[in-house]
Amino acid sequence: MADYIVEAEDLHKIYSTGSTRVHALRGVSLKIRRGEILSVMGPSGCGKTTLLNCLSGLDGIDKGIVKIDGKRIDNLTDVELTDYRARKMGFVFQAYNLIPVLTAVENVELPMLVGGKKPEVARKMALRAMRDVGLEQWAEHLPNQLSGGQQQRVAIARALGNNPAIVWADEPTGNLDSQSTKEIVNLLVKLNREKGHTFVLVTHDLFVGEHAHRVVQMQDGKIIREYVPSRHGENQ
Repeated sequence: MADYIVEAEDLHKIYSTGSTRVHALRGVSLKIRRGEILSVMGPSGCGKTTLLNCLSGLDGIDKGIVKIDGKRIDNLTDVELTDYRARKMGFVFQAYNLIPVLTAVENVELPMLVGGKKPEVARKMALRAMRDVGLEQWAEHLPNQLSGGQQQRVAIARALGNNPAIVWADEPTGNLDSQSTKEIVNLLVKLNREKGHTFVLVTHDLFVGEHAHRVVQMQDGKIIREYVPSRHGENQ
């Protein structure tokens, strides 16, 4: 039996704004294997970011079941869910969300400190994560001293610092040029291959999608197709 890190069944999500109701997810079921790179693709408004948010517990669902690493999370309290995300999940977004007055390594170690890690332990783990993304020599630089691609590498290091079971990435290359996009994609593939990290990537970029092990295509709140990309890229 496959070892699934994510198991979601019959997910529904409805957003209400006044008299308007938007059925953002319409009975989505999905399983993601441990150590898999999965890309979720589709046109704007198809529900791909909503799916990521509901799978990760950033947003609640109206119906369905979500299990992460064997634990059901859709029925956890807010406090329990926050704790579980901190221990089991990492997040990378299109906007790097780095704190400008903190150095790169301080940005990476901050979630660990908030989670209760001792400062010396958090710093050691943060430096290791910086080394994993090839930026150890930039550890003491502020975000505004780094390129966009480097800032996203710091964000990836921050997501990986606590060795999460899964990393969620919403348009991680959306603010990058083509060369930086290639570098970030190659980095994710390398980390997956060498460290076994599971990545779920929401993207509209075909270059990103073709480097995944599997692509889930969405439309109108439903999964309409799943396929294995014909080309995984030179580093896969």
